[in-house]
Amino acid sequence: MSILILIISIVLLLVLISVIKLNAFIALIISALFVGITKGMPFPEIINSLQQGIGSTLGSLILILAFGVILGNLLSNSGAAQQISSVMTKLFGAKHIKWAMVLTGFAVGISMFYNAGFIILIPMVFAVSTNAKQPLIYLGIAMASALSITHGFLPPHPGPTAIAVIFKANIGKTLLYGLIVALPALLIAGIIFPEFIKKINANPPKGLFESKTFQESELPSFTISIISALIPVLLMAMATISELTLAETNSIRIILGYIGNPTIALLITVLFVFVFLGINRGQKMNAIMDKSSTALASATMIILIIASGGAFKQVLIDSGIGTDLAVFFEKSTLSPLVLGWLIATIIRVAIGSATVAGLTAAGIVQPLVASSGISPELMVLSIGAGSLMCSHVNDTGFWMFKEYFGISLKDTFKTWTVMETIIGIMGLIGVLILNQFVTT
Repeated sequence: MSILILIISIVLLLVLISVIKLNAFIALIISALFVGITKGMPFPEIINSLQQGIGSTLGSLILILAFGVILGNLLSNSGAAQQISSVMTKLFGAKHIKWAMVLTGFAVGISMFYNAGFIILIPMVFAVSTNAKQPLIYLGIAMASALSITHGFLPPHPGPTAIAVIFKANIGKTLLYGLIVALPALLIAGIIFPEFIKKINANPPKGLFESKTFQESELPSFTISIISALIPVLLMAMATISELTLAETNSIRIILGYIGNPTIALLITVLFVFVFLGINRGQKMNAIMDKSSTALASATMIILIIASGGAFKQVLIDSGIGTDLAVFFEKSTLSPLVLGWLIATIIRVAIGSATVAGLTAAGIVQPLVASSGISPELMVLSIGAGSLMCSHVNDTGFWMFKEYFGISLKDTFKTWTVMETIIGIMGLIGVLILNQFVTT
């Protein structure tokens, strides 16, 4: 019954958006209500799930989104994004510019949560697309694939790290094996796959990022431009390194943990950019604020749709659909590596959250690992790969990609969903191959 309800709710959502042309924000709320009602949830609980889903999603994202939009707008309006993209284009050449996007996304993704990395890098994608005259989606998928791979496979991201704790896996080995598995997945999803979607056109919200092309004399220096873009990355990276190397009570770790929090890091960067890319270059604060306000207004619907996606996800979780589906596989005779991947995939499809899918799958197969002789580090990676599979309408990442690039549902499935599925399948293949050479 749970599978049928899940399928009907997704079909309902697609019909409301694609056929009836209802706004995605309203359609997601209606679909969430349908799931709650058909699963027999009391109405107050459905409302609480909606509110909790919106609150938990925006609670962790709203400030990051707001500061990220302001920062992206400032980098674009000042010409800093164009300056960085010009240097990248010269280094890699226009034909190979997606390599720059992949490498940048991977480097940023190692130390940064997916959402924060996406928000910070998206203005670069827009600027590089304009400067190198390459399709926006083509470059966007290259960047997003790298961020997604680091999010699913590599500690210290919360998902892989929490799963590693469940399996008592060695974090260092998990990171090393994760890098080995990540590279071929990155090659297929970030370098080869974008070649097949170059004709898909993006239509991003007007006013979100500056489309003006600056003259060379109008651009800020490359040094100040790259510093402005990398400040949040460096602050978050230092916080992560301190967590791995310093005692919990160490004062340096405490300070770095505070300023390396994504929200604080972005706020510090925004203030830095106000001064060095704005006021110091002759701009009035009123003009800077006006442009920032315009960018925030353009992002309002993106924020609402992401919030409603979180509400839909939460109702799916609270209704028990993910648990119902996972129970079917508890007594399977499949290899724990394949079983963990499969259960994580099913829960990912059911509820959307990669982190929840990974942790739930880990809890289900954990008793099998000790007796199977399977490397716990490889179990972390197989479940991480499954947790990235088949991202669709119940995943906030799906809507973030769709709305920022302004593409249709159909094209989001053809780009984002296929990219995530490629990563998940390549991850499992890499784990199974590596399992032939790894001993516990």
